[in-house]
Amino acid sequence: MPNGYLLLVLHAHLPFVRHPEHDWFLEENWLFEAISETYLPLLRVMERLENDGVPFRLSISVSPTLSAMLQDELLQQRYLRHLELMCDLADRELDRTRDDERFHKVARMYKRLFSENLSDFVDKYDRNVLKGFDYYSKRGKLELLTTAASHAYLPLYQHYPETIRAQVQVAVDQHRKVFGKPPKGFWLPECGYFPGLEEELKDQGLRYFFSASHGTLYGYTKPENGVYKPTRCPNGLAVFGRDVDSANAVWSSEEGYPGDPTYRDFYRDIGFDLPLEYIGDYIHEDGIRIHTGFKYHAITDKSDPNKRPYDPDEAARTVDAHAENFIYNQKKQFKRLGKVMSEPPVITGPFDAELFGHWWFEGPQWIESVIRKLHAEDTGIEMLTGSEYLKQHSELQEVQPAFSSWGNKGYSEVWLDSSNDWIYRHLHKIVERMIDLVDRFPNETGLKKRFLDQAAREVLLSQASDWPFIMRAGTNVAYAVRRIKEHVKNFTTVYDSLSRGEVSTEWLTSVERRHNIFPDIDYRVFARAGKPHEYSSQLKHRS
Repeated sequence: MPNGYLLLVLHAHLPFVRHPEHDWFLEENWLFEAISETYLPLLRVMERLENDGVPFRLSISVSPTLSAMLQDELLQQRYLRHLELMCDLADRELDRTRDDERFHKVARMYKRLFSENLSDFVDKYDRNVLKGFDYYSKRGKLELLTTAASHAYLPLYQHYPETIRAQVQVAVDQHRKVFGKPPKGFWLPECGYFPGLEEELKDQGLRYFFSASHGTLYGYTKPENGVYKPTRCPNGLAVFGRDVDSANAVWSSEEGYPGDPTYRDFYRDIGFDLPLEYIGDYIHEDGIRIHTGFKYHAITDKSDPNKRPYDPDEAARTVDAHAENFIYNQKKQFKRLGKVMSEPPVITGPFDAELFGHWWFEGPQWIESVIRKLHAEDTGIEMLTGSEYLKQHSELQEVQPAFSSWGNKGYSEVWLDSSNDWIYRHLHKIVERMIDLVDRFPNETGLKKRFLDQAAREVLLSQASDWPFIMRAGTNVAYAVRRIKEHVKNFTTVYDSLSRGEVSTEWLTSVERRHNIFPDIDYRVFARAGKPHEYSSQLKHRS
């Protein structure tokens, strides 16, 4: 029996950004950066561990919007073009930095990174990195989870059960199609929970989800073991509560490991530093300066006004020390908890996957170092997944979780304040109209069904939590506003056309080409709550 269990959960998500109407679209770089700096490096971590015979257990939630983009041939081709451009830039950087070994060493690192990315993407994963995650899932080392279809912040739709059902049902169905089996666990977008949400999760065959710490601690029954043992909702669904101490150690850029002065600085990039005549071919074609991923400076102590050159070897030593510190603190915590708990405690650490590699460049190295040390040392700590824990421990205390999220102040402020509150009267209205369309056209086929299916896609895409988050953060606001308006407009076009009995095949084909996500969606997923519909029955039968 171990002293404690460590459940490390990474949430891989990006909003659906795909613009075939443009040859080169700035926001598609979000995907390219995540593949280069997070997903491929994490897969290499798992490959090295497997090759060295080091056991590991990780959980990764792959959002349906991300999985759709990773499988999309257009985006795969554009990412390949991006990689080839970065490899070319790496060659130029080797030449530019050859007279300064401090920067030349970093340039060599980037040459290796992008060369490995190109080789892995094309030769190892045949342009689809989901194949890598699927491989480790089938090997029993990785538990793959899902989240809401378009990553909607669900508490703001609790009065529309049709939306909750659609977001969960479409997500589970897509996960099954991509990975060949339904998910057992669910990542609530932004850890956003409201009482009753678990009913839809259970209806779709899910067994557990994750909550913010106070979602469990402020539950309607006091949890006897705090967040250090999962609880169960009244309907039997298990809930793993987030451990704040572990989260702060890894998450916080000020208090946690990522803020160490020896680590690579995220914001200092040659896309902004170098002359336009040199960097112009590698940034936006309109001369808009962007991050290239080539960053040569360390975070540096705040007392030093000048950024120091980044030293990968020094950073690697810091990674090792931080991994050691993390394990030391977990052991202390488990020892303290062991005095008051009758069975081994569970520390649940849910994080955005993109923290590791993209925001915290050394993050994948840190994960690998932690796992290797857990294997090499007699720590008494066992890594496992949510499903593995529930197989071993079936007796859970019943606790009804409280309304909560992991956003600022713990509730809904991030997704509902003066910067973004205007969107909801429109988003709620198109939900109501979508339900009305299902009532009016319950069994359509052919062209009309294509129109109705596209309407359902537009409703789901409009609900992505990313857009209100961006509006509140004040970054890329124009694009977020544009996306909300575009989806509402597209839905309204369908609604008005069907109301008039007029349909435009040309318009529909154009929109289907741009927003080609959820190709097998059936609009009746938005059937009025309480009303049985054929699509729902078919999905439950398949699961």
